[in-house]
Amino acid sequence: MTEHTLTVAGVAVDTRHWIGGERVASTETFPDVSPIDGSVLGEISRGTAMEATAAVAAAKAAFPAWAATPRAERARILHAIADGVEKRLEELAIVETTDNGALLRSHRRGVMPRVAHNFRFFADWLLKLEHEDFETRGHTNHVSWDPAGPCVLITPWNAPLMLATWKVAPALAAGNTVVLKPAEWTPLTASLLADIAAEAGLPAGVLNVVQGYGSEIGDALTSHPDVRRISFTGSVPTAKRISASAAANLTPLSLELGGKSPLLVFADADLDLAVDLAVEQYDNAGQVCLAATRFLVQESVAEEFTRRFVEKAGQLTQGDPRDEATDIGPNIHPRQLEKIDGFVQRAIAAGARVVIGGHRGDGQYYAPTLLTDVAQDSEIVQEEVFGPVLTLQTFADEDEAVRLANDTRFGLAATVATGDPERAERVTAQLVAGTVWTNCFFVRDLQAPFGGSRHSGVGREGGTWSFDFYCDLKNTVTAPKGWQSHE
Repeated sequence: MTEHTLTVAGVAVDTRHWIGGERVASTETFPDVSPIDGSVLGEISRGTAMEATAAVAAAKAAFPAWAATPRAERARILHAIADGVEKRLEELAIVETTDNGALLRSHRRGVMPRVAHNFRFFADWLLKLEHEDFETRGHTNHVSWDPAGPCVLITPWNAPLMLATWKVAPALAAGNTVVLKPAEWTPLTASLLADIAAEAGLPAGVLNVVQGYGSEIGDALTSHPDVRRISFTGSVPTAKRISASAAANLTPLSLELGGKSPLLVFADADLDLAVDLAVEQYDNAGQVCLAATRFLVQESVAEEFTRRFVEKAGQLTQGDPRDEATDIGPNIHPRQLEKIDGFVQRAIAAGARVVIGGHRGDGQYYAPTLLTDVAQDSEIVQEEVFGPVLTLQTFADEDEAVRLANDTRFGLAATVATGDPERAERVTAQLVAGTVWTNCFFVRDLQAPFGGSRHSGVGREGGTWSFDFYCDLKNTVTAPKGWQSHE
């Protein structure tokens, strides 16, 4: 091992940036701490504007050749990256679990296989991406997707590699080059991805990884005039700063931001199903942007729903995420834990009643919490907590349910539990959300558009929508006798 390598559960991870096909160290470092036990995993190269600028320059230099690479060859390399992910799936799973505290069983069975699928899906979608030619007064219209240029992709800590590759894969497939800036709390699997991509034959400079604090390198990336696209997943305040930074160059943005999504439970719902959906909102210790954190339950079944929920939630096991029996792991960082507890204690002080939880556990664990007797305009109802904290309110009828559901500044997702198909159709049509699930949760297909409304985001990605964002769309119109000389 070298001074620039750390070892996580036997897996070697390079702590330096990946720029222009080479490892680059910074003079300063920052500690990477595991949320499981608070141990320092290692010191990570702390990027500055110098490394950020170098990464954009490397992406710019690599862009012409990669953009000119035939679609089939780009797709082949993306499939090779997927092969590399699958080959190192166990290593990626244990490193990510150690780094961000999410369940190892989930990483093994769902998250890391999805990482590989992200590359395969967009590689295959690229090969069938087309728009049928059409005529206008005898003229032929041909629509094409042209690579846009270097892209800056800024990704969060709650599902680091999966959400990074959700952006990296379509950007690369489209023929763009990438500067990936992973969250400083979870940098390790992005470094491993750089190794995997290089081994798969991705040319130098096509993928670059710059680590560090957003406050120190973010502006150098997002205000750079050579950057052609910026995609960000994270908080609303950070998105506003990125938007302001990008505005000088009119750089197009894709923003997937916070959520305060509702779960609407009607009296005619299968209550066992509704309770299962409700308990699922504690997934990843509540650190899921799509989580339905606001339970809206029809008055006539609220008492029974609550009883069953408390019983079901009481069966959850909180503990070490590396243990197969664990259902809820730690929260990511002491600062996040403070934020979560602050929300809860302020809500209690304002009159909220604790149904379950409402307190910290040992270390960076927070007890699964449900609060009721909360006002619609209260902080706990209106603001994203991003922890295992849920609220319960009741409603009398459909109109009130929809009004309460839509009464926040967010609009990322919504979930509806009902046994009446006509009601489902009426209610879902009125909900302000980028994704609505009826009698299910977290069913996602990469063909579908994904994004949020209101303060939950700008734009949509997925399927052709991703290529629409990561490309410059061109329409070429040819006259019926366009090839004939006018002489």
